[in-house]
Order: sequence, then structure tokens, then C-alpha cells
Amino acid sequence: MKLKITGPRPLYGLVKVGGAKNAALKIMAASLLAGGPCKLMGIPQIADVNTMAGVLKGLGATVDFHKDGSIVIDPSGVSKLEPSEELVIRMRASIQVMGPLLARFGYVKTRQPGGCNIGPRPIDLHLKGFSALGAEIREEYGYVSAQASTLRGAEILLDIPSVGATENIMTAACLAEGTTILRNAAREPEIIDEQNFLNRLGANIKGAGTDTIKIEGVRELHATDYTVIPDRIEAATFMTAIAVVGGEACIENTIPEHQQALIAKLRETGVEIIEGDNYVIAKRPWQKRLQATNIRTLPYPGFPTDVQPQFVAAMSLAEGTSEIIEGVFPLRFKYTEELTKMGAKVTVDGKLAVITGVPALHGTTLEAPDLRGGAALILAALAAEGTTELGGIEHIDRGYEDLPGKLSLLGASIERINGAKKRQAG
Repeated sequence: MKLKITGPRPLYGLVKVGGAKNAALKIMAASLLAGGPCKLMGIPQIADVNTMAGVLKGLGATVDFHKDGSIVIDPSGVSKLEPSEELVIRMRASIQVMGPLLARFGYVKTRQPGGCNIGPRPIDLHLKGFSALGAEIREEYGYVSAQASTLRGAEILLDIPSVGATENIMTAACLAEGTTILRNAAREPEIIDEQNFLNRLGANIKGAGTDTIKIEGVRELHATDYTVIPDRIEAATFMTAIAVVGGEACIENTIPEHQQALIAKLRETGVEIIEGDNYVIAKRPWQKRLQATNIRTLPYPGFPTDVQPQFVAAMSLAEGTSEIIEGVFPLRFKYTEELTKMGAKVTVDGKLAVITGVPALHGTTLEAPDLRGGAALILAALAAEGTTELGGIEHIDRGYEDLPGKLSLLGASIERINGAKKRQAG
């Protein structure tokens, strides 16, 4: 299946952001700790959610999708402590079942995880945390296991503020004896969301959103209902789409506080941003070119690596030269090879990309290399003269809830060809 995109055409209208992929997947995994069925609302209908549901079902949990968009997960039937190798290889977030399984059953074994090929993402910090809590770690032939008769609270210092390690250690420590102090923790909003979910289950966690998280172990957890936060990367993609293509869009179900690094940079380029309580409005006259600017991606609250490709698409059409430093994932610039086929002038040297803006891009045949790189190519195609056919869209469907459909609502000429529409969770 491919996308057929015809441009250039500015975007106008209203679009609503779905639930956060990076919160939903982790909270689904954390529901393994619950003492009964959990009803989760705001879960996006994306391929990765289906994959995580498959992981949980393979462990023995029941996962029911409801017509109102909610998911009910009942972990009471979990008996298998080795998640599906096929699904773990497919999606990195599947590694998040390690902490809950270790905490609840004292054992877990899994294949090393997969996901987008954007650079090395080892799980050594996850394992270091489990070991500090008292687990015995074994690694061999691409598999890793953790085992402990009793987990005990500890002081853990992360070498880098890893999001995945912060979340996995946080779930493992929920049922540990005593107090766990996690230092140099990641600060992403999705971690706050997971803390809030776990506390609703009966956990005692404080400090998420800062670099120090304190977890007081409890004996048991119960069930709850919970709504995940909006997806800040989806919202950022729509904001950046206006920068690339021009026009005006109201982006609903957005938390502006989560977008401050991007908003500051978009304003530097000449995009007008109006912040509301739960929305942002992005404006740019399509006749007026953007101004080049520089960014360096950093852990939150810095400029998000997951928006770097979309921003590079914008800078490829800006007036002047931009320098983009990728401070998180060293292979994240792979998509620029496709972008240059459209006439963009991008030179990559390791973690640095230098972009000399051009007046126009041209439609051609492209292949999305990964999730966010694929989104960037969609935005570039929307602004390009002529028609673009984009393959590899299964990467995009992993993390966006019908991005082509939502862009169509804003007036984009974009359609799926050579196959049926993607299957929705249900």
C-alpha cells in the first residue's frame, strides 16, 4: 500500500489529536500490575496498540476493544512470563512488560526488542535498575531474563535520562519492599501520565516530571479507569505541517505546555502560534517563506527528537541555511536521502544536518524508512509541486491514528492506493 499525495495545497480547518502513543503503550503494559480489569480511554487506533494488545494476550491477559474507543485489559489470567518473540522484535515498547511481570511474578524472559531503526537503543539501563532492586539478570543469545524472589527498594542513578528505563524501573519498584529513589530520571509528560495511572491503581509514586522519582512500595494494586493524555508528537506534526505547507489550523486536544520547545522554534521561523487551554492555532501565509533556524534535539523539555524529521522538512523550504544537531538517536537522518530526491539540499555528517532552503520541492516516488521520517516525507509531499507516491506507510500507521485522513480534513490531497484502508483496532 502507498500514499498518493498531490501538492502544493495549504491546509485550513480543525483537527483533533488522539491519545498519546508513547503513554498508551506503556500504560497498557503497566496494567499487568492491576488487581482487576482496567478500562483505558483515549487509546489511539494504531498498529502499535494492536501489537501491544497481542503481547498482553500472549501472556494470558484479556484485551477487549470497545466501540467507544476504550480498551478493557484484565490481567488476572496472566500465566506466561515470556512475551511473544515475534511481537517483541516488531515493537520496542514491548520491553515495558518486563517491569510489571518481574514485580508481580518475580520472573520475566524476553527477546531483545525491535522497533524503528534509528540507532542503538540498548536496554542496559533497564537491567541495571532491575539488578539494583535485587533481580538476577541473565543475557544470552539475544534473550534476557530477570528473576527475584523479593524486590527491595534501592537508590538508582541512571547514566542518561532514559524514558524507557525510567518507566520500566518505576513499574518494577511499585511492589518492591521499601523505598526506591530513581535519580536522573527522564522528565517526559508520558512518564507523569504513567505515574498518575499507577497511583490510581494504588501505587505511591511522587516526582514524575522531575529528575528524581520516589516510589514507596505497596503490597498490592487494584483496578481503575484511566484516560491517557493527548499525543504531543501528533500535535507537533500538525503544527509543523502548517509551517511546511502554509495555511491555518486549530489543533484540538493539545496541551500547549508540552510544546514549548517546538513553539519557540516555529515562531522563530515566522509561524504564528496562538495557545489556548486545550488547543493551539498555527498560522502561516502560504505565499511567505519560512526563515531558517537551528535546533538541537534533547530529552524533554528540550526539542523532541520525534519532531526533528518534520522540522527538517520545514527547513528544506526555508529561506537561508539551517543546522540541525541530533542529540538522541544517531541514525535519525536516514529519511533525508528520500527528501533530497524531491530537490531538498541536505548534507548529513554524523549527528549534524545542514539544510540549505530551496524555493520548491518536486513530487516523486519515495519510501518511508521509519515512523517519524515517514511523517516528514508526507509533509514535504504536501508542499511539493506535482504528485508523490510514498511507500513504507506501515511505519506511519504504527504511530499515527489515520494521519492521511486527518490531513484530508484540512484540505490535503492525500489518499491510500493499491490496497484497502488500514485495519482499525476492534
